[in-house]
Amino acid sequence: MTFAPQTAMPALTLARLAHVTVLAFGWRRGAIAFAGGAVSVLTLAPFDLWPIGFLTFPFLVWLIDGAAAGRFGGVAAAGIVGWWFGFGYFLAGLYWIGNAVLVDASTFGWLLPFAILLPPAGLALFTALGAMIARLLWTRGATRVLALAIGLTASEWLRGWLLTGFPWNAFGYALTGPLVLAQSAAILGVWGLTFLAVVMFASPAVISDDRAEIRRPWLPMAASLVVLIGMAGFGFARLAATPTTFVDGVRLRIMQPNLPQDVKFNYAAKQQVLDRYIALSDGATGPQSAGIRDITHLIWPESAFPFFLTREPDALAQIAALLRPGTVLVTGAVRAPATAAPGPVTRAYNSIYVIDGSGTILSVYDKVHLVPFGEYLPFQSRLERLGLMQLTKVQGGFISGNRRRTIEIPGAPHMLPLVCYEIIFPDEAVPAGKRPGWLVNLTNDGWFGNSSGPYQHLRQARVRAIEQGLPLVRAANTGISAIVDPLGRIVRALPLGQEGLVDGGLPHRLEPTAYVRVGDGFAGFLVGAALILVVRRRLRKR
Repeated sequence: MTFAPQTAMPALTLARLAHVTVLAFGWRRGAIAFAGGAVSVLTLAPFDLWPIGFLTFPFLVWLIDGAAAGRFGGVAAAGIVGWWFGFGYFLAGLYWIGNAVLVDASTFGWLLPFAILLPPAGLALFTALGAMIARLLWTRGATRVLALAIGLTASEWLRGWLLTGFPWNAFGYALTGPLVLAQSAAILGVWGLTFLAVVMFASPAVISDDRAEIRRPWLPMAASLVVLIGMAGFGFARLAATPTTFVDGVRLRIMQPNLPQDVKFNYAAKQQVLDRYIALSDGATGPQSAGIRDITHLIWPESAFPFFLTREPDALAQIAALLRPGTVLVTGAVRAPATAAPGPVTRAYNSIYVIDGSGTILSVYDKVHLVPFGEYLPFQSRLERLGLMQLTKVQGGFISGNRRRTIEIPGAPHMLPLVCYEIIFPDEAVPAGKRPGWLVNLTNDGWFGNSSGPYQHLRQARVRAIEQGLPLVRAANTGISAIVDPLGRIVRALPLGQEGLVDGGLPHRLEPTAYVRVGDGFAGFLVGAALILVVRRRLRKR
């Protein structure tokens, strides 16, 4: 009896995996890129499995390697690969946007597939652009990793600006899960971290290169690990040298009502809402505190009331009865324009009020950076004529405030108010001029339910605190509410979906960080130096 010889399956080495990926074509290329982008979301909050980036980004490098045979030097093929990678990344990372249209499913439910698919598809165009820029600069060996970092950092920065900007889940946030690594944001900002994240995560791709072409293919990965260790060492030293200290005489209370969205915007429930706020703020519904007598600053979340506060004198009187002399309320509220006549209001501001113990409104801040499709529609009047409206249902859309500014607040340092996602913009969150003593972020993440969205929002707010060296006080309707020190340490917090109070002191601010003094200069230096190295490499090969 004879047996036919069996052919052993080739071992799945890194080199073979790279070879198979480079030669993939058709739908397989798109599928690999999509899967790589989707799995990369695990590097972000709430998962914070940041080492996964070392497994996913090499596939993007190999797929761009395989684009070389395409037309126009493979630029178009690289763009397609980049789009699929970005689409997977943003679809998995922003799926929770679909929850917002289900808050009022009878009105907006039909938009669910568009809400889930269209934003990721549009944002993926920026990743496609980054891959195309990278392909234009592509080289053999380790410098192609720098080319990818240049392209993606440039396109991510552009994503933060173009069409009002949406820098949510920039790649650099993958390096901010461990607090020791996040400290580098005080120097590099999120764009510098984005450059480093892409370089580090993509570096294992070089290990599979032909040793005849690159003598030490392990060197980029080793260098990445050295940089990571250096970042961790810097973070450990910074955290150890800077304990959390508190401003004398300031006692904060954040009220998290966990109010359902259908109640929060229901005018008929106005007294129910106010009663709940007052009882909870006074500590009557929970064991955390006995009254408000020790509190100097009470903080309520964004758009707290289903009515215009200044048109409800009884509501202001009830708030004044809650506050003791010397206690100040900082609260979100929708504000009617001063010129609005009595009666229905067609347009309004999304505002923050500062109210003292007598019920007097001391200061008002109007949100500057509004949310497209949430607070206004592009081409508002035309789309309204077609029967469309933004999620907040304010006819004509919200009105944008004229400037971002610090506000004086009795009994505490100057504060910088930021409404909702205004805090995610690293370049504009804190304006030039008088440096505030603390950041106050009022938000309503109840639109997004029990999803990844609120965790991602908190992470980005925390990184702003580290970049600026400023403490952060965050009040969210459904959570996560928190007091964060200027190094990003969460001093007090209340989990998502829980009613309650956060009591604590106000951490001191730090001296201006390197990021405050230089801005994105360090990120620009990294990109510029990498560009010089890549161009020199290309010229040497000609």
